[in-house]
Amino acid sequence: MLFNSFEFLLFFPIVTVLYFIVPHRFRWLHLLVASCVFYMFFIPVYILILFFTIIIDYVAGILIERSNGILRKRYLLMSLVANIGVLAVFKYFNFFIGNVNTIFLHFHILPREIPLLNIILPIGLSFHTFQAMSYTIEVYRGNQKAEHHFGIYSLYVMFYPQLVAGPIERPQNLLPQFREVHHIDYDRMVGGIGILLWGLFKKVVIADRVAIMVNIVYTHPADYRGITTILTMVLFSIQIYCDFSGYSDMAIGSARVMGFKLMRNFSMPYASRSIAEFWTRWHISLSTWFKDYLYIPLGGNKVSKGRWRINIMIVFMISGLWHGANWTFLIWGLIHGAFIIISAGLKHQSHISSKHPQRKKHRLHTFVNILTTFTIVTVAWVFFRAKTISDAAMMLKNSLKLFPLTTTVILQGGFGILSLIISSAAILFLFIVEHKTKDRYELFEKKSQYTWAFHAVLLLLIVTMGIFDHQSFIYFQF
Repeated sequence: MLFNSFEFLLFFPIVTVLYFIVPHRFRWLHLLVASCVFYMFFIPVYILILFFTIIIDYVAGILIERSNGILRKRYLLMSLVANIGVLAVFKYFNFFIGNVNTIFLHFHILPREIPLLNIILPIGLSFHTFQAMSYTIEVYRGNQKAEHHFGIYSLYVMFYPQLVAGPIERPQNLLPQFREVHHIDYDRMVGGIGILLWGLFKKVVIADRVAIMVNIVYTHPADYRGITTILTMVLFSIQIYCDFSGYSDMAIGSARVMGFKLMRNFSMPYASRSIAEFWTRWHISLSTWFKDYLYIPLGGNKVSKGRWRINIMIVFMISGLWHGANWTFLIWGLIHGAFIIISAGLKHQSHISSKHPQRKKHRLHTFVNILTTFTIVTVAWVFFRAKTISDAAMMLKNSLKLFPLTTTVILQGGFGILSLIISSAAILFLFIVEHKTKDRYELFEKKSQYTWAFHAVLLLLIVTMGIFDHQSFIYFQF
């Protein structure tokens, strides 16, 4: 079920109202059933995959808690193999076999192609797989007690607001909340609805509108150049931010209405002054996951410089492949890893060559750093969005062909001047709201006589300027 669908418009209030009507001891069951219904709107039979990993991890958690020594590692390994195995089959098998076919057939090692699996990737598979893995890892580390209530553990994996696109929650934060008694709280509910509307605004008014132009150019990258290509690259940076952070806001908002607190997943990432800072602001639940469960176990930064560089590239290589089984995603991840290493080296050289303490950075210096970081991120997004490496190369090559100065695509495919004006105004509004406040959620949560007025403006903008053609969220495919 999509957050930007008519079905969710009915689903959300019904589930929320029933949540407060149902006695507390049965609320977990109500939310679990609702989450199953939410997930089964896509491909119903795929819920069996969730049940399989849930059962494995539930049993593994209890066995890990009860065991000592080598047995604990074996039960953890059982859990990780089950989760990664499911992910490998559905997400990476065809990618691996496809590359094997290409190489082996080229060198005439195989007489014929190895057949591919005719399967569709379950939505949000990478998200709930990582969330499930964090549970057994935390139990193994002794940071989390095993959950003995099968229904509540199932709900931890399947909680509908963040089931298919995060935030990727940790058991220490989410599991205890399912046992808390949540009462109707007017201010909290108003704030949650506001956050939900804000996310919906970003999705249907900005992301889905600029997607029209982005899709046109990326479908035929050879047909466009110069200003059009550059504008498309910038618009995709805006699209993916509004699309993904919009989902996170809707997840956080819908959960908050019922009394649940999900972790913040974005913090003005395009205001970052370096790629390293960008990853402390973008998809925070994933970047911290990789930090805690991969980067630090590899040694983190407490190793030699050479080993640290290898650790960074390993993390970003895996991060790239986590996003998709395609060489374009791998290159996208490696670009980010490479620039983190480069920027760390430049920072070190700047520090040791300075004879005097660094003066306070001027606004111009900060602006240049932000612009440089945004440019690098935008160029990297080309590989993320393009279907093939050759398409990405074509986009980058054509972006340098500035003449003649044409933007004919703006008038094609339904993306007219009016859409450009609406998008520009909406993006400016987004910038004002998120960059002129310390915390963008404060506009929705603080008590103010203008709260409902702001919500009303958001709703009006959504209804009058939103694109309601049931466009899926970009990160659903991951």
